[in-house]
Amino acid sequence: MRTITLSAILEDLQAIDQSLRRFEQRYWLSSHQFYELYAQGALDDGAHSEEFSEWAGLYKLKQKREQSLEKLSQERLARLPRKIGTNLIEIAPAEPVLNIP
Repeated sequence: MRTITLSAILEDLQAIDQSLRRFEQRYWLSSHQFYELYAQGALDDGAHSEEFSEWAGLYKLKQKREQSLEKLSQERLARLPRKIGTNLIEIAPAEPVLNIP
């Protein structure tokens, strides 16, 4: 098992988004729509198979990082203290860490 910090997740997402935007601009297609076609085997990727594999891999990695971000947020929210006698939640800056398998 390894750990990942919130900062690492956000940095990964930023880098992945930049790479995905290049593909989207080049092919005039959103990554989500591309991935649906790719997963269905509906693309003729003969001349572009290496690029399409990279694009699909980046898109899957983005999904995993977004899931990690959501899990980390849910775990942090569950541990945040509430002010006694209210429903107010106290949030202070901290670097959460997520254990990933």
